[in-house]
Amino acid sequence: MDRGTVGSAQSGRLLVEVRKEGASAVVTPAGELDHHTADLLREPLEACLDEGFSRLVVDCSRLEFCDSTGLNVLLGARLKAEAAGGGVHLAGMLPVVARVFEITGADAVFTVHDTLDAALADETG
Repeated sequence: MDRGTVGSAQSGRLLVEVRKEGASAVVTPAGELDHHTADLLREPLEACLDEGFSRLVVDCSRLEFCDSTGLNVLLGARLKAEAAGGGVHLAGMLPVVARVFEITGADAVFTVHDTLDAALADETG
């Protein structure tokens, strides 16, 4: 599998790493995803889609916080990925982040995996 790092962006509260993993782009946000840091995730997600990756795997295992703005970034990426014939897979959510998805019902519109390995093994979506 190709595990080459494609890029990263960082502010004081959020670091986003992007790498290619087979047919997927793996995007790993670490820190707090909110109104102030949302563009640091939006831009790499859109860049992956622009590069032809319609299957995005967001490794949430290092995401410590997500507010409604962050949720909207992920929902927007999901719509664009699905329009391109792919989707957004979420992996390894911490309980505090998973709760936001449960409360809003967003967990029903994403494919959610317990681990990054499980998301990468599920090539069907």
